[in-house]
Amino acid sequence: MKFLRKLLKWFLILFGLLIITLYATDTDYLLKAVRTIYLKGHTTAYLEDYKEFDNQVIEAGTPLPWPNHKDYNTAATTKKLNQVNAAWGTIAYVIIKNDSIWFEAYYDGYNEDSQSNSFSMAKSYVSGLMGKAIMDGYIKSLDQPVSDFLPEFSEGLAAKMTVGDLSSMASGTNWDEAYYSPLSITTRAYFDDDLAKVVLGLKVVNEPGKAFKYASGDTQMLAMVIEKATGKKMYDYLEESFWKPLGCENPTIWQVDSKQHDLVKAYCCIASNAKDFARFGKLYKDHGKWNGKQLLDSAFVAKSITPRFKESPQYGYGWWMKNVIGKHFFMMRGHLGQYVMVQPEDNVIIVRLGHKKSPDQVGDFTTDIDIYIEEAYKMLDQ
Repeated sequence: MKFLRKLLKWFLILFGLLIITLYATDTDYLLKAVRTIYLKGHTTAYLEDYKEFDNQVIEAGTPLPWPNHKDYNTAATTKKLNQVNAAWGTIAYVIIKNDSIWFEAYYDGYNEDSQSNSFSMAKSYVSGLMGKAIMDGYIKSLDQPVSDFLPEFSEGLAAKMTVGDLSSMASGTNWDEAYYSPLSITTRAYFDDDLAKVVLGLKVVNEPGKAFKYASGDTQMLAMVIEKATGKKMYDYLEESFWKPLGCENPTIWQVDSKQHDLVKAYCCIASNAKDFARFGKLYKDHGKWNGKQLLDSAFVAKSITPRFKESPQYGYGWWMKNVIGKHFFMMRGHLGQYVMVQPEDNVIIVRLGHKKSPDQVGDFTTDIDIYIEEAYKMLDQ
């Protein structure tokens, strides 16, 4: 018993020293990471982790339900699709043809209204809100310097960084996109309660506007620019600009760093469902127009889904692009395989949400994207 008391005493001393060290080295965000992710058996963020964080509600307006296609759910899922859905934990698979729900299926206890984390699909919304801010006159153009809004970036190479550079992932900052390293800035940003402090500490180490380098920090900085430009919180601007006008059927939530600082995690973390996510894909498919109203400038939409750099044909302004089965798709993408994939010529939108993506990686893409598209087209051709 004496030995156990002594052991407990030393454990408490060491634990206390660990806590002190974390605070002294400004890595106390790891405590939140352990509590919200690692102690729950996960090694990275997961679909329902929004329940562990502070959120702001984005209200729905007048719902405009998607109509069902005349061939609604008449096609059977392919054998391969069934296999990958099971293997990678698909929770929603939806095919929209000619702006009607052609097929939908939900798994693992989820349904059409279930919320799950968008992860980086949120980047497309943020880029769209930048386009809206330009359209509304809050931001002059894609070429307006970031330093007009964030004076911390007004010297040296940083002074060359533009709003468009942030949207196209060409800021030149030293952001390190590492999801599974507990000490990376990406992990810090996910758990830190003061995101602005994290972003304002970034350094511009390469000339902005010259090359694509995927960096969640670019989107986070862009959100800070939009809030400064508009004087509105991002969640309010999303609600009034897109969520209500697009007739989303459900309210949604957007994670914030903390109640105190109230800054959205702009690079991720809008919790919604497949059919409401799909609406943003339809808006871009239809050149920024919704129900006869121009919500986004059509020229901006066209620019967004066109590669900015010839050397990086996979990315435009907030949107990914990929050729599959001889067809060109633009898409919203998120961690663990959240996808809204749009083929405008065929008037097809494919949405997949789930717990995992395929473990392979070919360039910037995993091959599960090809599979979800290929199998959807096999179903459409049945």
